[in-house]
Amino acid sequence: MKTDKQLQKDVMAELSWESSINAAHIGVEVEQGVVTLSGYVDNLAQKWAAERVVKRVGGVRAVAFDLAVRLAGADRRTDTDVALAVVNVLDGASTIPKGAIQVTAEDGVATLRGEVIWDHQRQTAESLVRGLHGVANVINMVSIKPKVSLMAVRSEIEAALKRRAHLDAQDIHITVEGDAITLSGKVHHWIEKNLAIHSAWSTPGVRSVIDKLVFV
Repeated sequence: MKTDKQLQKDVMAELSWESSINAAHIGVEVEQGVVTLSGYVDNLAQKWAAERVVKRVGGVRAVAFDLAVRLAGADRRTDTDVALAVVNVLDGASTIPKGAIQVTAEDGVATLRGEVIWDHQRQTAESLVRGLHGVANVINMVSIKPKVSLMAVRSEIEAALKRRAHLDAQDIHITVEGDAITLSGKVHHWIEKNLAIHSAWSTPGVRSVIDKLVFV
């Protein structure tokens, strides 16, 4: 097992190695395997890239962010320009219904509100906005709108789990309460766990998936 000092060294080296990140102003602290990033980066894309970089370092147990986005003068845009850019990129997304998501912008922070049918639409919207020039942060308040009764598709979820080659559906239990799905029982690998969660989120109308799966 790596010491905190070695882990700090590895994280700093990985951040410096990643060409998409200017790590000159990023501080790294490690305590019991928990990595804290502080300081600032030049744009939101670098902030999210830093998260991905740290998570791929072996030995990292968790990541805490105290990392600010400090836009340079050339990267700053008015809130009107930011809002227009967000609206345009969302309107151009074929998987997101036009007008489903409303946008506000304040001090470079884009807030998304509205309702969509699928969770992947909610995630796609946030991902698209993150990469826009002049956006300092994204607050995703988009909710999932139920399309059909979850009880009616419970059998379909179980069937989807059984179709997965890596998944033993007999050890996974599914309960439905309102618009929430709870997965419990046993899995043998991370791939089984991820497939089960993905199948649950793929159900129209799901607002939350509670993961109580355990490894055996």
